Amino acid sequence: MDVLAQNHDELRFPEGFLWGTATSSHQVEGNNTNNQWWRFEQQPGAIWHGDRSGLACDWWRAAEVDFDLMQSLGLSTHRMSVEWSRIEPEPGRFDHAAIARYRAMLDGLRNRGMKPMVTLHHFTNPLWLEQAGGWENPEVVTRFQHFVRFTVNALRDLCDAWVTINEPLVYVAQGWVRGIWPPQKISPLGVVRVFRHMLQAHGVAYRTIHACAPDAQVGYAMPVRVFQPSDPARWLDRKAAGLKRYLAEHIWIMGAADGKIRFPLGFDDYHHALEDSTDFIGINFYTRDLVRFHPDPRRLFGEEHYHPEGEFSDSGWRGVYSEYTPQALHQIVREVNAFGKPIYITENGLPDRDDDQRPRWLLGHLHQLQRAIQDGCDVRGYYHWTFTDNFEWSEGWGLRFGLVELDPETQERRLRPSARLFSEIARNNTIPAHLVAHYAPEIMPVIFPNASQMG
Repeated sequence: MDVLAQNHDELRFPEGFLWGTATSSHQVEGNNTNNQWWRFEQQPGAIWHGDRSGLACDWWRAAEVDFDLMQSLGLSTHRMSVEWSRIEPEPGRFDHAAIARYRAMLDGLRNRGMKPMVTLHHFTNPLWLEQAGGWENPEVVTRFQHFVRFTVNALRDLCDAWVTINEPLVYVAQGWVRGIWPPQKISPLGVVRVFRHMLQAHGVAYRTIHACAPDAQVGYAMPVRVFQPSDPARWLDRKAAGLKRYLAEHIWIMGAADGKIRFPLGFDDYHHALEDSTDFIGINFYTRDLVRFHPDPRRLFGEEHYHPEGEFSDSGWRGVYSEYTPQALHQIVREVNAFGKPIYITENGLPDRDDDQRPRWLLGHLHQLQRAIQDGCDVRGYYHWTFTDNFEWSEGWGLRFGLVELDPETQERRLRPSARLFSEIARNNTIPAHLVAHYAPEIMPVIFPNASQMG
């Protein structure tokens, strides 16, 4: 990708850069009654405020409502996921009606000028898989392969960009470390088993997809939080932050490069299917974490916190979600670029019901992304999380990430100001200075230090 020429009054992105949003099936489709998350939601106290996904955003019946809005905003891509429990409701029995609905969705995106990217696993499992031990059972690798083969064969003419697994560490950490997501366990052995099986399954899925669709582009979506020492001068803080980065990022990214499953998942066990098993690297970036050393091994010898000056909180949110540190995105993109693979920002966003922080968040992160491209990084697209307010897992409807406001009771939608901002950027493939001056004047000196102030 050619390095862009610098302009003092605009940030230009490469020709063909993809602008879109990301969603997952359970969070938007509604009435996904055959997976472990639906069952979990029915437990009293499982979800904040007793929320349930219910109809969600009603995509199973009417995703095209949001597709029309995406088209009206000038977006060029959308990342969605398919629901394993719909496609394979019983082991070995595939539902052709479900596949027909997904074909209609993909066709709907393409007919509106948007390139689909499809994620094959985004946190949810069929109930039958859970009853068989889920991702702790080594047989899950083969079962996932069968699901992937059927799904890709059925959809390959409508999609050529695939994400095998979304945020494996989040799935593991929430379900087996913190125990607040299904299966609600606190089990170090479970952590090792599940993470190892997911890494193996990614490699097998990569080979399977290419056997079905040789020209497909296949990758993963990895959560990257950028763990940094709370006090860089403290050796113990540096070691704790390094350990967390190793466990959270390096084991997976390095394994998908050289085929080795590293400690504590293995002892550099080599798996041929895993070696060079990505055509692109997907980065889900939300924040950095500052890490203080802690002697408790259950905390991996460190505890995370944010810089107090960078805190954002959402209306009704019971804690701080993230810190505004867009420069950390620049750092991680440069680090990942060393692997020589195209990069997509497969998720980036902020829960902001009032939409008074999202414009600054969006512009600040896109500025740092464009800086990385200027530095020669091969970034091909940006997927904002998310398009429409959706069901945010254990936080229910308490976190509002959408460019579009949704009332889950009435299904009414309203464009937030940040949707119009994102639309202008996507349509023009450029961030002009006047857009920053209008939506986030406080960061004009950072993004356009040589530009005159524009109203």
